[in-house]
Amino acid sequence: MHRDRSNEQTRRQFAMTTNAGLSAALLASTSLSLERSAFAGGSDFIRIGLIGCGGRGTGAAKNALDADSNVKLTAMGDVFEDRLEMSLQSLRKMAEVSARVDVPKERQFAGFDAYQKVIDSGVDVVLLCTPPHFRPMHLEAAVQGGKHAFVEKPIAVDAPGVRAVLETCKKAKQKNLCIVSGLCLRYHNGFIEAAKRIHAGDIGELHTLQANDYRGGIWLRPRQPEWTDMHWQMRNWYYFTWLSGDFNVEQHIHFLDVCIWMMKNEYPVKAIGMGGRTVRTGPEYGNIYDHHSVIYEFANGARLYSNTRQMPDCSTDLSVQVVCDGGRAHLSERKKGVYIKHNNRAVPQWSYDGLDNDVYQTEHEDLFTSIRKGALVNHGEYMAKSTLLAIMGRMATYTGKTITWDAAMNSQLDLSPSKYEWGDAPIPEIARPGITEFL
Repeated sequence: MHRDRSNEQTRRQFAMTTNAGLSAALLASTSLSLERSAFAGGSDFIRIGLIGCGGRGTGAAKNALDADSNVKLTAMGDVFEDRLEMSLQSLRKMAEVSARVDVPKERQFAGFDAYQKVIDSGVDVVLLCTPPHFRPMHLEAAVQGGKHAFVEKPIAVDAPGVRAVLETCKKAKQKNLCIVSGLCLRYHNGFIEAAKRIHAGDIGELHTLQANDYRGGIWLRPRQPEWTDMHWQMRNWYYFTWLSGDFNVEQHIHFLDVCIWMMKNEYPVKAIGMGGRTVRTGPEYGNIYDHHSVIYEFANGARLYSNTRQMPDCSTDLSVQVVCDGGRAHLSERKKGVYIKHNNRAVPQWSYDGLDNDVYQTEHEDLFTSIRKGALVNHGEYMAKSTLLAIMGRMATYTGKTITWDAAMNSQLDLSPSKYEWGDAPIPEIARPGITEFL
């Protein structure tokens, strides 16, 4: 997984070759300002294209359609045709949105270049819900084509991908394009209220954070005789670091991002950690770990203790603890899971008892409201840097080394495969701390 790729096709080269059809889209983008002004009245249909038709993609399409009564789904793309078909049939069965699912055969695209065909199909907004590896190239193509974007988390699996997304999001600002992140916990009503209180100093200065992410098992698709190596890895994308980033990046990023939010978007200066494979040890589980434990240190001496595991039949805990010199806060999505306790017992505990909200839905409502108003919402900075935070932790657990923020950001390790096509593909090695090098 650390081989030299100087003579191989990189993700950027792949994006450039598949973006050959962008010229027409770029010409069309000159009229985007006029088109956006038409949205402001709320009566014009906004056309959305779904890129990545798995369960999360299908859910995102439903959220988008629910967010605005004048949104239509007009194009869909996935590397696998059967995934697209399943998603489309599912959406067509949803009575509340089915009338606005307008995806005829000519706007159903399968293959590695399906994303570009969706972008070029005349949509106004794209929903980027593929495995994380593909998001940097897909977002770059979307912004180049003048499209607003909903971008699922994480936004990359390696530092080159993070750097590419940061640059793309700068271009999106210049084009007044909305970029909304799938880091949905920032839309949680209770978390928002707790953050206001913590940032106002209600419990003093923050010195310690703990992010627990103890989960059970997850899906596995047994390899079929007709599958090539690439088919197998793509069907089981979650278990391959080049596709998912490892599960501490793909899922734990939610709680890591909450911690950074509580730190007023300050990022740590270094990290050290450990991890490995204790339960998921067979080859069917690719090359990711099943547990990670990382200590992040901030410039002011504050620390974030990050613990995550994914093992069946074990206790679960999905929460963030915020410890300040005057008390502590507990943040979780469970009922009555957001509260603040003061060290001074004379001060009553605060618990969030306001309106609960569907964070997946709220993020899409924000996106389409912003488009209608012509207002810019761009989450590029924190969605990219929180992704790097998770990758930095993986770098520490995979190598056994202390990793600084600057080293992580400037890492040259590119996890891209040599080519994007069905057939033989090297099975990535499992990282071994103390042996696997930091690049």
